[in-house]
Amino acid sequence: MEKNQIIDLEITDLSYEAMGVAHYEGMTVFVTSAIPGEIVRAKILKVKKTFAFAKIEELIKESPDRVKIELNQWVQTGLASLAHIKYNKQLEFKRNQVVNLLKKAHLDDVQVGSTLPSPEETGYRNKAQVPVREVAGQLEIGFFRRHSHDLVPLTNFLTTDPEIDRVLVAVRDILRQYRVPAYDEIHNQGEVRYLDVRRSKATGEMMVILVCLHKDFVQLPKVATDIKKIPDVTSLVLNYNPKKTNVILGKVDYLIFGKPQLTDQIGDVKFRISPESFFQINSLQTPRLYDLAIKKANLQPEDAVVDAYSGIGTIGLTVAKHVRSVRGIESVRDAVKDANNNAKLNDIRNAKYVTGKAEEIMPKWAEKGMQVDIIFVDPPRKGLTPEFIEAAAKTNPKKIVYISCNPATLVRDLQEFQKLGYTFDQIDPVDMFPQTPHVEAVTVLERAEK
Repeated sequence: MEKNQIIDLEITDLSYEAMGVAHYEGMTVFVTSAIPGEIVRAKILKVKKTFAFAKIEELIKESPDRVKIELNQWVQTGLASLAHIKYNKQLEFKRNQVVNLLKKAHLDDVQVGSTLPSPEETGYRNKAQVPVREVAGQLEIGFFRRHSHDLVPLTNFLTTDPEIDRVLVAVRDILRQYRVPAYDEIHNQGEVRYLDVRRSKATGEMMVILVCLHKDFVQLPKVATDIKKIPDVTSLVLNYNPKKTNVILGKVDYLIFGKPQLTDQIGDVKFRISPESFFQINSLQTPRLYDLAIKKANLQPEDAVVDAYSGIGTIGLTVAKHVRSVRGIESVRDAVKDANNNAKLNDIRNAKYVTGKAEEIMPKWAEKGMQVDIIFVDPPRKGLTPEFIEAAAKTNPKKIVYISCNPATLVRDLQEFQKLGYTFDQIDPVDMFPQTPHVEAVTVLERAEK
């Protein structure tokens, strides 16, 4: 097999990255945007030892599950790499990801529920972070082509709230008008690196964050005056990021005008969100995710709950009305401050948040005789550390409610909990990110009776 070779392939499966899988003379070929059941004429793009990557040159036999999309850029950039597949099939694909991981781990007896669909299939994201670069001599916003840093200019991001798209384009035009230079990552020069826009579904208010190479730039007063005129924009923040790095946000924020925080809601609980705070992206699906976790946990009024990886308190404050007490642990000091302020905002008096590492704090609580009935965990994609798993088991809760954004690390961690005497019999997938391969999942582990 050689680069640029044209071959006919039958697509038999989807990879976890949602690429079509085919086999040709002993090689596995991954084909962008192809769907199982299709026959494609494909051009080989890259050849490795046992596998290759290809793109469709011609669709010989088309799947009935294919969706005709006008903007192929969504798929090319990975921004919405499932946009060409019908939504019910996306939900099946996500469930199958979990099923296949359990099979590999020899956990075939674990039940996998149907994927909980999102109320919105597009336009669901309440936040956008889009790169700003110069393309053909003009400042553009868009998204990087997959596996590259080539910017594909976009004005419609499909998965983002259309109101956010409107503001992104308006800010782009203001930056162009005042000739603000886009960031040049090769030479680490220019000015605006990213546009970060957040919108509250509850109030409609929007926060604009300019991620910049410098603390100030000469056109900022005029830019700020014009951004202030954009309907529904209630604040402008300059985030200072001087480093040559792929990390989007720097560590220092300057409020240019308006409110320092945005107020949003999950169910009936309000949250004030700082520029760098983590807040669930899909505002309408998040309460459904948490309701599922609460229902599966079968919470009791006398339960004492620990909210590990608590962030600004989204899970703990949602759970608080169902239980006796909530104690949250978070390593980011500002998030802890936000969580305690959010408890006051909602007049929730049985929830308290502390700064630190859960694996260090939980054993101390256990030594002091503090009762812990249930631990909620919602870790980042890398999952839980071995130290955390050990500390959680030592705390001896009746149940551990695991909300995962990465089924691979979820299955890995569940196996470790099994070794420490916890059992589980079901995983429920939840679609928080329609049009993408990402899937969340909820599992409740129970302490095995001795």
